[in-house]
Amino acid sequence: MNILNPTALLALPLIAAAPASAALVIERTLASPGGALVFTLERDDTSQALSHSVTYSGRPVVTHGALGIQIDKADIVGDEGTIERVVEKSSSTEWTNPFGERSTVPDNYREETLTISHAGQGSFGVKLQVRAYDEGVALRYLIEGSGTVMAEKTSFPLPETTQVWVSGSTQAPISKAPIAKMSSSVGPVLAELSPDLFAAFGEAALADASVTKFTRSETSTINASIGGRMEFQGSFTSAWRYVRVAQSPGAMLEGNHFMLNLCEPSQVADTSWIRPGKVLRDITLTTEGGRACVDFAAAHKLEYVLFDAGWYGKETSRASDASKSGPDPERSPGPLDVESVIAYGKTKGVGVILYVNQVALTPQLDKIAPLYQSWGVAGIKFGYVTAGSQAATRWLNQAVKKCADHHLLVDIHDDFRPTGMSRTYPNLMTQEGIRGDEESPSNATVLNSVFVRGLAGPADQTNCYFAPRVTKMGSHASQLAKSVCIFSPWQFLFWYDRPAASPPLPGAKGFNPANLEEVPELTFFERLPTTWDETRVLDGYPGSHATIARRKGKVWFLAGLNGATARTFDVPLEFLDPATSYKAEIFVDDPAVTTTTKVRIDTQPADHTTQLKLSVAPSNGFAVILTP
Repeated sequence: MNILNPTALLALPLIAAAPASAALVIERTLASPGGALVFTLERDDTSQALSHSVTYSGRPVVTHGALGIQIDKADIVGDEGTIERVVEKSSSTEWTNPFGERSTVPDNYREETLTISHAGQGSFGVKLQVRAYDEGVALRYLIEGSGTVMAEKTSFPLPETTQVWVSGSTQAPISKAPIAKMSSSVGPVLAELSPDLFAAFGEAALADASVTKFTRSETSTINASIGGRMEFQGSFTSAWRYVRVAQSPGAMLEGNHFMLNLCEPSQVADTSWIRPGKVLRDITLTTEGGRACVDFAAAHKLEYVLFDAGWYGKETSRASDASKSGPDPERSPGPLDVESVIAYGKTKGVGVILYVNQVALTPQLDKIAPLYQSWGVAGIKFGYVTAGSQAATRWLNQAVKKCADHHLLVDIHDDFRPTGMSRTYPNLMTQEGIRGDEESPSNATVLNSVFVRGLAGPADQTNCYFAPRVTKMGSHASQLAKSVCIFSPWQFLFWYDRPAASPPLPGAKGFNPANLEEVPELTFFERLPTTWDETRVLDGYPGSHATIARRKGKVWFLAGLNGATARTFDVPLEFLDPATSYKAEIFVDDPAVTTTTKVRIDTQPADHTTQLKLSVAPSNGFAVILTP
C-alpha cells in the first residue's frame, strides 16, 4: 500500500473494509476538517486506473467513480497513473459577505494537489486538485500544455436505491425519480440515498469552460458531461465538480455557501456602490407609468424600478438600439423617456434597472455600459443569454466584469445557472435559471426549486402579488413566504402588477396586469431585507414543505411554504436570542378577511421557548416578523 500522507490517516477512524479487488490500493485519503466526510483516491495496481470514493461517517456515498478528461482526439489524462508529488493546503478562516444569506462565511477545508504521472499522457502536465469541507468535497483538473478538451470521464456511482431530483433544462420543472430512470439533467442534482443521507452533485467556479450536464450510465452512475469542446493554450483549469453530503435537505440547503468558497474572492475593490433591494417592474413602458412606479416604490420602501423587454424597441430585432428610448409598439404606445424617469427616481432614492436582450447586448455592451453609467442607471438585466459553450461562459464573465467597471449591477435571465461566481463579481446580484412565477408554478414545484435550485445560489423567482395567477399557484401568504424561502439580493416582488396611477395598456402583448392595492400586509414587503446576516433552514423536504428563518440585525423573518397536503407547522423558536423578548407578527391566509388578498395579521409575544403552531391549508403558507 502506497500511503503518501500517513498523518492524514492518523486522525481517521477505520472507514471501510479492504477493496473488493486485491489489486486496488489507496493512494490518498483526505478527510474534511470535522472528519466525517472522507475522499479516497484509489489505484488499480494492475491497470493503473484511478478511481475515487466518498464516505460520510463511514457510510458509502460515491463508490469507485472514474476520473479523467479527454484531450484532443485520443489522449485521456488524469484517469490512470501514479502520484509523483503532493502539495497540501488547509484553511480555517472566514470572510464577510454583505450580499448573501449569511454575512460571515466560514471557509474551512483541507486540500491536496496531486501530480499524476503516466506514459499515456504524453507531454501534458496533469494535476488533480481535491478539497474536503465539512459540507462536501470537490475536485478539478489542472492541465499544463495546449489542446482541446473533448470529453470528461468523471463519474459518481451511487447505490441503486437512490432517488434523484432532476430537471432537463434550467427553467424546466424539477422532478423526483429513481436514479435508474434519470435522464440528462442540469445541476445541481439532489440525491436521496436513504432517509438520513442526502448528496448533491454540481459544478462551481465556471470561468473558462463549457457548462456541465449530468447524465446516467449503467443503473446508478451519475456522469459529468461537458457541453462542448474547450480549447486552451498553455494551461487549463476545469470547473470544480462537487459532491455535497448532508443528513437532510434542510442541512444541505443551509450549507450552500460551499459553492461560494470554491470561487475566487471579490475582484471588485470598491463595493460600496452595490445595493441589493426590492424591485417593481413597470409594464407600461411609458414615462407616466415609470414615474408612477417610482412613486409607489418610494412610498413602500422598494429600492428599484425595472424597465423590461421592449423599452428600446422589439427586443429580438437587430435594428433595435439599446442606447435609445423607444418602446416596441406591440408592447406600449409610449411615450417613454427613460432618462427623465431615472432622474426622477434619483430625487426619491429609487434606482432604475434596464433590460437588454442578448441580441443588442453582444454588439452594444462596450457602448451602453459607460452610457448607462452616465445616465445613472443602477443595473442591467441580461435577457435571453447565450449559455453553454466555453465562448459563452467567457463572454458572460467578461460582461459582468465590464458592468462592474461601470458600477452597473447585473441580473442574468433565462438559460443560466449560477456556479458561485457572485463571490468574485458581487455586482452579479441574481439570475433566473428557475421555474419562476412567469410559469405559474404550484407551491409543490416551488418547493422543489427551494431545495434543489437553491443549492446553486440566488434565484430571480419573478414574484407577483396581486395578479390573478396567485390563487392558481398558491395563496398570498405563500407569496410572502416565497420572498423569504427563495434567496435573491434583488427581489422582484410585483411582476405583473401596476400602480393605479399608471396609464392603461389596452391590448398590450403578453400582459394581464392587476392594480397594486393598499393592503395591510404590504408592511411585510416594506420591511423585508433581501440579504441576511444569518440563515436557518428549520425543516422541509422537496415538493412537500419548508420552514426557513433569516436574520438581519436583530430582526428575524420566518416563513413556511406548504405543498399539496394540509399540514400543521410546529415551529420552535429556539434560534432566538434567549436573553431577548420579541413581538411576533404573523401573516396567514384567512378566507374571512375582507381584503382581496385574504391575509390576516396576528400579533403575540414570543421568546426562544415559544413554539408556533400553525395549521396551513394545501398550497398556502405563512410569514412571521420577530422584532425585539
